[in-house]
Amino acid sequence: MNKLLIILLIAISPAIQSQKVVGYYYGSANVPNGGSANNYLVELLIQQNGTAVQGIVNYYFKNTFRSFKINGNFNSNTRQLSLSNIPVTYFGSALNMEVDCPMDFTAQLRVAKAGSNLIGRFISKGSYKNMCPDLLFDLKLNKEAGNQDSILTALRNFKETFQLWSPSATDTAVTATIVQRPVVNYVVTNEYKERENVITKEIEVDADSLLIDFYDNGEIDGDSISIFFNDKLLASSQKLSAKSIHLKIGLDLAKEYNEMSMFADNLGSIPPNTALMMISDGKKRYEIRLSSNMEKNAVVRIKRKKHLKP
Repeated sequence: MNKLLIILLIAISPAIQSQKVVGYYYGSANVPNGGSANNYLVELLIQQNGTAVQGIVNYYFKNTFRSFKINGNFNSNTRQLSLSNIPVTYFGSALNMEVDCPMDFTAQLRVAKAGSNLIGRFISKGSYKNMCPDLLFDLKLNKEAGNQDSILTALRNFKETFQLWSPSATDTAVTATIVQRPVVNYVVTNEYKERENVITKEIEVDADSLLIDFYDNGEIDGDSISIFFNDKLLASSQKLSAKSIHLKIGLDLAKEYNEMSMFADNLGSIPPNTALMMISDGKKRYEIRLSSNMEKNAVVRIKRKKHLKP
């Protein structure tokens, strides 16, 4: 009898786990027949306690990144997730005058061997129904990013440092374009030299020149950075936001490797100073998350691939 009970528990345990909605989900939402220009990049962090859920919903639309703490419910029998009162930017808003639509989030959890998805829509509330159409979405569960400790940390700090939206090449909205030339700022340069350089990532690229973009990596909280290339200052006091700080960099091929460094001018309102760095060599895009403070600079080491002669 005991053996039979154990076998039954083992058999049903995956089914019990599948009723949980906990995790990190990401994808896009769009206005039906609204065209690709009306896509919202959406991500959702969910923690569950019984039927109650809490989490963070982030979305990036046109030039705006927004982040909200949310609460709701999950029905494990119907696999229905409901979240209330999320301000969503009206898809037809002008760039200089955004209008919010109060919307509810309703989704069905679909579990399969290939992966889990939340499929549903943002639904307008009350009198806004006539102006704000529903937004349809399909959000995919990222098993690697959605571990329990990371979710709890993000909820506690309300600033994600482990994962955030990943802009595509067509999502780039530029707030500043930096020309590759030395900038004279003795104060910043001297402070940079006094801090420890920490290698965050090493990459090999397939081109002599690169396109590089810096974004804020969490809630927009006033982070400001200076950028060094091979220990030479290229830009100082650049504010991070959902728009990129854009650079085109030519590599010094006489060097074994080149280094791009991020110097924290401040820590914003939520330490540390964090950034999302996107590097494109024309064939591949590299996504690197950087963190620096008043003692350490974040450094990315870049090597040029060596091609074998035919």
